[in-house]
Amino acid sequence: MSLFRPRTITQTILAAAKTFPSLVLTGPRQSGKSTLLKKLFSSTHAVVSLEDPDTRMRAKEDPRRFLEQYHPPVIIDEIQYVPELLSYIKTRIDEKRKPGQWLFTGSQQFSLMRGVSQSLAGRIAVLDLLPFSYAEAINRGGQSLEPAAWIARIQKETLHSSSQTARLPLSQWLFRGGFPEPASAPKIDIQQWYGSYLSTYIERDVRNLSQVGDLGQFEQFLRMCAIRTGQLLNLSEMAKDIGISSPTAKRWLSILETSELIFLLRPYFRNLGKRLVKRPKLFFCDTALAAHLLGIHDEKTLMHSPSYGHLFETMVVMDVVKRFRHHGLMPSLSLSYLRTRSGLEIDLVIDLNGKLHLFEVKSGMTITNKHAAALIQLRRELPKEIGTTAIISASNENFAIARDVMNFNWKTMLAL
Repeated sequence: MSLFRPRTITQTILAAAKTFPSLVLTGPRQSGKSTLLKKLFSSTHAVVSLEDPDTRMRAKEDPRRFLEQYHPPVIIDEIQYVPELLSYIKTRIDEKRKPGQWLFTGSQQFSLMRGVSQSLAGRIAVLDLLPFSYAEAINRGGQSLEPAAWIARIQKETLHSSSQTARLPLSQWLFRGGFPEPASAPKIDIQQWYGSYLSTYIERDVRNLSQVGDLGQFEQFLRMCAIRTGQLLNLSEMAKDIGISSPTAKRWLSILETSELIFLLRPYFRNLGKRLVKRPKLFFCDTALAAHLLGIHDEKTLMHSPSYGHLFETMVVMDVVKRFRHHGLMPSLSLSYLRTRSGLEIDLVIDLNGKLHLFEVKSGMTITNKHAAALIQLRRELPKEIGTTAIISASNENFAIARDVMNFNWKTMLAL
């Protein structure tokens, strides 16, 4: 079976390549960056990978000769291995500013983004590819709606479950995750694949960072983050449990966020002031990776795990994050959660076009009026600011649960 599925970000990439002289596609390891750029541009661009040690050495020792050999249009894979190339490429871009000539991929953003900002500011489009969204996993990536259109579709009509989405059960989607290889090849041993993935990440990416001393403690920190996916972040508590300082925990969290293994959902604060809890919520980028770190080895165990509810919320929130990023938008500007000290909670707040769209995420199949209590209360308190109020759940049907509050099956929502 082919691992390639249509990716939502494709049109964003093609548009950027017609405008900017260079483009970098970043994202976590194995999210499909190289595969996508080669699929789109291999007929027009030469391809060179800096992951090959000999090629990397030639690029470091004689960058000018290297760029003479691989002149544009070219795809340079894993540019983070030789970020000093970017200074030489800047000179060439300034001499001949033609769109779409220099295309890069980069897995670890630590040194890469520093090099991009220093060398190619104003000359490069920076795009981000995460693992498959649900729409991409079911081969609907090309039809996935951008966020504003997605909200408008939700508001416009009662959505009906599609038979097309029934092919991917919840247990399979949570357990196998969105990384293209394990998501597309059922015969791949999940435990072996994710074990190798984590080993490569820690041994290659993390070992090179001066901020990380004890790799064993770092791996323990990573597991504790998995345990807390979908929950409020208590960094001082985590640091105490592992036996590291709070500044060290903060640096390590920044590494995981920068390398896109986790996403921090910040609290909403506008107009509600001091009533709000200030800490972010932590979400793992991929439920299967989190499940592996939790020691969950099969779908049945996952569905009966105490972590199931948090993994379900992680899946929904990260799918919305992917919708933003794969359309070239920054989720951090629009997405938040709401939790007041009085106990009022909203799992996902989307701030778009002057309205707040509120979503509760429920992993249960039986949804009743009590699940809509916070949505109803906020709509009553802030009638002019609230747009959509809805529940995204594991129920089989879509139905109105209260006035102006809909319950939507997760497949229906994420497949749009």
